[in-house]
Amino acid sequence: MIVTLPRASDARVRRLAATLYAYTFLDDFTLLYPLYALLFADTGLSTAEISSLLVIWSLTSLVMEIPSGAWADTISRRLLLALAPLLAGAGYALWFLLPSYGAFAAGFVLWGTAGALQSGALEALVYTELEREDAVGRYAGIMGRARALGTGAVMAATALAVPLFAAGGYSLVGVASVLVCLVCAAVAAAFPEHRTRRSHRGTGGRDGDPAPDARDRASGPDAPDRDRAPGADARGHDGGSGRDAEDRDDGAGEDAEPSSPRAYLGMLRAGLREARGDRAVRRALLLVPAVAALWGALEEYVPLLAAGTGVATETVPLLVLLVSAGVAAGGFLAAAGSRLTGRGLAVLLAVGAVALGAGAAAGNALGFFAIAAAFCVFQTATVLADVRLQNTIAGPARATVTSVAGLATDVASLGVYGGYAAASAVAGHGVIFALSAVPYLLLALFLASRRDSGRSRRDPGRSRWNSGRSRRDPG
Repeated sequence: MIVTLPRASDARVRRLAATLYAYTFLDDFTLLYPLYALLFADTGLSTAEISSLLVIWSLTSLVMEIPSGAWADTISRRLLLALAPLLAGAGYALWFLLPSYGAFAAGFVLWGTAGALQSGALEALVYTELEREDAVGRYAGIMGRARALGTGAVMAATALAVPLFAAGGYSLVGVASVLVCLVCAAVAAAFPEHRTRRSHRGTGGRDGDPAPDARDRASGPDAPDRDRAPGADARGHDGGSGRDAEDRDDGAGEDAEPSSPRAYLGMLRAGLREARGDRAVRRALLLVPAVAALWGALEEYVPLLAAGTGVATETVPLLVLLVSAGVAAGGFLAAAGSRLTGRGLAVLLAVGAVALGAGAAAGNALGFFAIAAAFCVFQTATVLADVRLQNTIAGPARATVTSVAGLATDVASLGVYGGYAAASAVAGHGVIFALSAVPYLLLALFLASRRDSGRSRRDPGRSRWNSGRSRRDPG
């Protein structure tokens, strides 16, 4: 009798996914998040001072976004993912140990830096590891579920913060937040990461450009190990252990010496060059903020929209929870959405736009079901935009290019905040939300008008908006 054993690569993908889910949940399980504004106010800060702290937070993220992406590509994405929650935890500790404007500002600098370290590095690590296991087609589903769990973590943290605060005040909430960060950092250490062994100079071309990633060389049509029989990856060609030394997950595959400034600058230039000079990458990169920035910024105003409908104050959190549930559902539906063509995505965005406009125009609590559906659609589209970007990146600076998209999204979000503030002087929240559907309609028309001929950099014979599978991932 022949016994079929699970493929080793399937087990590695499951381990990667489980680590990602745990990490994402813990990272978003920020117990201080619903209370930090109250902490600042109770310390004696004015509204203007609190607003200046938020500006410091945003500026830190903007300044650190791209440099941290190049750092992740040069040194270790896993290292940055472990360092990020430690920085955030240090910031939280400052807040409840030394409550003052200076400590709050320092905490926001640490928190903003932590977010920048994760942005780009997380997506790049997950995509690269899936690509190594011939499982790129599972990226949309895995990342979508991770984002859904992150949304659930925010909701759970908000619910748990209330009884914790009642039991021990800001100190107990702060200590619990720091402990969660420590656990999150420990989980990050479990991420698999297979980095290529580079020369001690860390460069392979002129001007300090990084050498081509061995992952790209190994994924080419002439790669010697891709078509081995099932189970052959358990030993190398020489009868030794599994993978080449440069691919082991024991640290041997990383640079033997710290990366030089020249290597870092070379990686930074390589990422910016690909983001700017490759038309396919540039289009995919711009789609990310076009989809994500508007609804992501609008989400901050959902409580105000709910209050504007005239419902009782105690009903407002329920309506916000409904919209959050829609966002979580959008993450879970991303895997199914990955089968959409470019025109299919256009239809999806148009449906979301109509739902957003209709729900906002209703002006009552029932309209929030339509708004929740719209946010569900937009979350799915955001994951799909990330999939398209990852599929087009061909160079070694994946985290850097992804960080450029993150920076563009942050800048666009700031523009939305400014536009919303200006519009609020002449229109109500319902009107602003309804008008916000127009950009999505225009984006849908633009996508529908383009020929659906975009090709993945990894498979010129298939659409970027296909099922997400690479030619090495039959299903």
